[in-house]
Amino acid sequence: MSHHDPAHGTWEPAPADRWEDGYLSGNGHHGALVLGDPRDDRVIVTHHTLVRPNGSEHARAPELAGQLAGVQDRLLAGDLTAAEDFTDHRPLRWVQPFHPAFQTRVRRDAPAPTHGYRRTVDFTTGETTATDADWTSRAFVSRADDVIVQQITAPALTFDLTLDHRLPGAPDDLTVSHTTALTPDGALLTLRARYPGSTETYTGRTRLLVTGGTISLTTTGVRVEGAEAALLLTRVHRHATDPALPEAADYTALLARHLPLHRDAYHRVALDLHADPSQRALPGSELLKSPAEPALLERLFAAGRYHLLSSSGALPPRLTGLWTGDWDTAWSGAFTLDANLNLQTSSAASAALPEVTAALRNLIEGQLDDWRANARAVFGTRGIVAPAHTDGTSGHSFHFNRAYPLHLWTAGADWLLKPLVDHDETTGTRDPRTASALAELAEFYEDFLTRTDDRGQLVVVPSYSPENRPANGSWGALNAAMDLSAARHALLAAADHHSEDPARAARWRALAHRLPPHRVNADGALAEWAWPGLEDTYDHRHLSHLYGVWPLDEITPYDTPDLAEAAHRALELRGAENDSAHGHLHHALIAARLRDGARVGNALAAVLDGDFFHASLMSAHYPHRHVYNADAAHTLPTVLIEALIQSTPTRLVLLPAPAPALAEGRLRGVRTRFGAEIDLDWDTDGARAVVRPTRTLRVELRTSTGVRELALVAGEDHVLTLGTW
Repeated sequence: MSHHDPAHGTWEPAPADRWEDGYLSGNGHHGALVLGDPRDDRVIVTHHTLVRPNGSEHARAPELAGQLAGVQDRLLAGDLTAAEDFTDHRPLRWVQPFHPAFQTRVRRDAPAPTHGYRRTVDFTTGETTATDADWTSRAFVSRADDVIVQQITAPALTFDLTLDHRLPGAPDDLTVSHTTALTPDGALLTLRARYPGSTETYTGRTRLLVTGGTISLTTTGVRVEGAEAALLLTRVHRHATDPALPEAADYTALLARHLPLHRDAYHRVALDLHADPSQRALPGSELLKSPAEPALLERLFAAGRYHLLSSSGALPPRLTGLWTGDWDTAWSGAFTLDANLNLQTSSAASAALPEVTAALRNLIEGQLDDWRANARAVFGTRGIVAPAHTDGTSGHSFHFNRAYPLHLWTAGADWLLKPLVDHDETTGTRDPRTASALAELAEFYEDFLTRTDDRGQLVVVPSYSPENRPANGSWGALNAAMDLSAARHALLAAADHHSEDPARAARWRALAHRLPPHRVNADGALAEWAWPGLEDTYDHRHLSHLYGVWPLDEITPYDTPDLAEAAHRALELRGAENDSAHGHLHHALIAARLRDGARVGNALAAVLDGDFFHASLMSAHYPHRHVYNADAAHTLPTVLIEALIQSTPTRLVLLPAPAPALAEGRLRGVRTRFGAEIDLDWDTDGARAVVRPTRTLRVELRTSTGVRELALVAGEDHVLTLGTW
């Protein structure tokens, strides 16, 4: 961590006792959890492709299309439990669970850490460093060379090195073999593992390069004596093929190749809340004890961007990001697509991380064939239907049961494609892959939306609002608000992306306009199900029915004030249910769109006061650091940006919901969906924004004091000075 800029890193005065507190590095493919113990220097190695076979790799969506019409008839006739029969009655099957590969262990005969011990992680470089007396261990995961790099230095460096697969939850019947060979400048260690009951394997290799001293084989690895320095280069590969490693390398040279790819991305956006320097200087574990301090929000904003970037590459972040130290990961350590992944990646456009959008696209593009199979099997349609849960390899919709009939959910593809649309708007480009996927989604709705009510409006049936149910009905219902918003958005977005085919675009627009409006219930709240008679269940962690507020722009205080008021009432009535971190921050994002800064502040406080963050500044799913989970860590930066700057292709909103914790500060580098970069400075006396447009256009400016038009010219800075907000 830079001592000159402590907001861009964190530190601790002791090694990590728990893997959850280990510092994180990653390049979107490989991940490393670094514990920093001078006597037992452990680096846990992970990779996005490491999922344990459990039989689900062969699972497919249920073949239910032939039953669809009958279930629709029953639901439309008032049988609210009809969709419970829309299943092939299989038991719940979990996707393949994510797991760690092994840990490199460097064990030294050394005294316990002294009072001079310090371990740090530098967000600007991706480096972790641990120091004690004259011993130093540094590590990072290279974006340039796709290798985990660790360098250890100490006088007369003596240690034993092993690759150790014995991590918590590792199967007793995991078949593991080790081979070690000496090389002219060190050694090559290989670990091969075969999963229980499977022919599937993974292979890890570490090349050890030693400066000075002697090296010899041991029964478990190698022993180094009297060296000046050691360099470890580690890769893991899902299959028996030995991953290639650099023959010879230099830590400084490897870091120099990595830095431009990581550092430039990290530095694009920064938040400064004018925090007390003494608070900024605290270790992360101490700063977490002061949840009201601006320094904590600064550091969590920086850590969230760092961890999100580090876990995005081959795939976007899992429920655990790119990291775990335990084979028994909650919810399989998979990708949950009905809220969690969408929240984690939500800052990609505004926080200038196209790397995250590219990783999300990798997931989508790799699964489109499976999404097509879901549409055919379950609904008998063309087009695509995304699953609600995936391990990153299969996109088939098979993870469901009676209480969670996730195979009924049709809104997922729209939510996952929304960031790709945002990216196109932000950059002013039109990616043909996004246009093609939107067209397939529109084709699904053309085939699926065939039933009407007595007013001639289309009915989404069956319809599912994750992961909730009506108070007087069952999980599979009619006209869930999220399904209505998603269908409308997908059809209109597809039409916009295919304006060169006017007939098809017009057909999709017409279909969108036949969908019913949202319903306001007897409590004055936007109803979770627009179908008359279905009653809301308010105490729930998900806020699926407010999808039209966030991330869509279907419901806003400016264009649809009555619906925005009803949405706000729905937010007021919503409970936190089981206190999930994603529920609190999802609440905050919707509150920000509805200009409720106090509610944003309350939701942030629930997370900051609830002990959701480990010393690593990675988060947990539940209070008191229960269940390692990246939702809060990766979503918090979006909350802070949305509270300060919001945009659409035609609108800029400044300081829409400044929570009490955001009394003053500077937010630099935010991107807008009309193609501009913004720096914002604000305090209680007013605000100043510098808008740097890349396109010439007119947009509407909204502030607390009113509305006016901005005429922007590409390449010309536009300075805005605002009065007291």
